[in-house]
Amino acid sequence: MSFHFIKMNGLGNDFVIVPDDEGLFAPTPPQARAIARRDGPWGCDVITAITRSDRAHAALRFWNPDGEEAEHCGNAVRCVAWLLMQALDLDHVRMDTRSGLLSARRDSSWRVTIDMGEPRLDWREIPLSFQIDTREVRIPFDPDLGAPGCVSMGNPHVTFFVPDIATVAVSDIGPQIENHWLFPRRVNVGFAQIEAPDRIRLRVWERGAGLTKACGTGACAALVAAHRRGLCGPDATLVLDGGDLGISWRPADKHVLMTGPVSVDFSGHLPDLEHLA
Repeated sequence: MSFHFIKMNGLGNDFVIVPDDEGLFAPTPPQARAIARRDGPWGCDVITAITRSDRAHAALRFWNPDGEEAEHCGNAVRCVAWLLMQALDLDHVRMDTRSGLLSARRDSSWRVTIDMGEPRLDWREIPLSFQIDTREVRIPFDPDLGAPGCVSMGNPHVTFFVPDIATVAVSDIGPQIENHWLFPRRVNVGFAQIEAPDRIRLRVWERGAGLTKACGTGACAALVAAHRRGLCGPDATLVLDGGDLGISWRPADKHVLMTGPVSVDFSGHLPDLEHLA
């Protein structure tokens, strides 16, 4: 059967979003790769399905371009939240993901704020291969990168703090660290330059997707990792290749909030999944 989709993006981080009330959209890894491939008609950073939930307005599933199902994607969640609020005429919605329940609110016509919940900081929650201080991981990944911080925002992140992000060969270093033995489920790799206590320049090599224009969970993880090290305050603008995200780590409940824009690109129909294998 054919599936309707909406193509959306958040700061250039783009998604094929499939409304799936019947729960029938379940692409195999080759099918997901065929949808996401950049030389095809749809091309995206993440495929997202919107399904029914008995405890939220919708449940979400995510597939990376390598065909593997992912736990979470912050920018995709913002896009889906906007769709749900438009369809249901609401200003607040809740979404059910493999990482837990997430709430969202309308910030303005095309801006959405997601409550990403508490970051997970224990080595077992990220997860790492053995017990180590996640605030400052002293393992020699690369002598020029220093000791990174590790955070899970429902998916695993490692963030390196560098003096000049323009000199970092992200596309060369990123895949090496993504597949490092310390990370049994692989990892998203961030490179952050602290420009001011409330401004961080960030580039992210995403697990299974490569270098993207923006990464919402990566921006949240970078803010948390930086604040834990005393490198920034609890609120900052994260400057990504695709634009800016506002990230706040609330002291009262330790929840991380992410605010940014969304955009609709186009819509259409995917062919029968069997034809994509």
